[in-house]
Amino acid sequence: MNPLHKHFSTDQLFPLELVYHDTKQPHKELPDHLHKWFELVYVYEGSGIFFIDQAFYNMEAGDCFVIPSNTIHRAFPDEDNPVTSTAIFFSASLIPPILLGESFSYLYCYEQAKLRKSHKIRLPLSERHHIESIFEHMQEERNNQAIGHRHAILLDLSSILLLLGRVLDDSPQLSKHPLIGPKWMQDILLYIDGHLESNLNLAALATRASVTPAHFSRVFKQLTGLTVTEYVNAKRILLAGELLLSTDYSIHHIALQCGIQSLPHFHRIFKRITGTTPASYKRGNNS
Repeated sequence: MNPLHKHFSTDQLFPLELVYHDTKQPHKELPDHLHKWFELVYVYEGSGIFFIDQAFYNMEAGDCFVIPSNTIHRAFPDEDNPVTSTAIFFSASLIPPILLGESFSYLYCYEQAKLRKSHKIRLPLSERHHIESIFEHMQEERNNQAIGHRHAILLDLSSILLLLGRVLDDSPQLSKHPLIGPKWMQDILLYIDGHLESNLNLAALATRASVTPAHFSRVFKQLTGLTVTEYVNAKRILLAGELLLSTDYSIHHIALQCGIQSLPHFHRIFKRITGTTPASYKRGNNS
């Protein structure tokens, strides 16, 4: 199956969801998915693997993961030591840019994640207590629903994003995440991202990785949860979505730039992954 395009049912006036202190079980985890909202995951305890965009990360206590909108991701909790985490999902509309005479943005940690291609922030012990207390307060506000509780939750979210931005600023040289899986797998994920207009079928990629197609296919599906075709199609459609919103190129031109020669085929894949047509996607995001 292609990555699931997750939708949220929260009130449009307050596009935020909080999943507080939840223990993840492998059989209950979503398959590979993406969504328009930003996501933040903090790990209290347990272990597992997090596949985000083009990299694999170990999940351990004190880890925080920042996942920008429209990013393919999937968690693989350990069966014997499952992860307990808090997750926040929110729309960018909740965090409009505020000009106060400095270059800081509350979405700084997400901007850096895309720039550095690194989505994991390892929090110092002192900051773990701080962020955990903020999550607890958010949950209390959500449960009590006193007057102004939504404003309080939004203030808490802003505090968390500020904290993460400062942690990143204090440690600009992030250590590389440990290698998970064979090195050719990491290299291939990077190659796919940079060559979406090229021939990226199984045989061509296996040849580049110097392994047999059968072995390539088995390892790729085991580590990402997707077949090669599903993954490549998803990455191409995500690029197409960006081009639809940032350029005035025709849909046919965008399809070619994303490595899809047939326009009907492009429309079918686009609707299957995003739930809408390219034209509707462009109108809906620019309205």
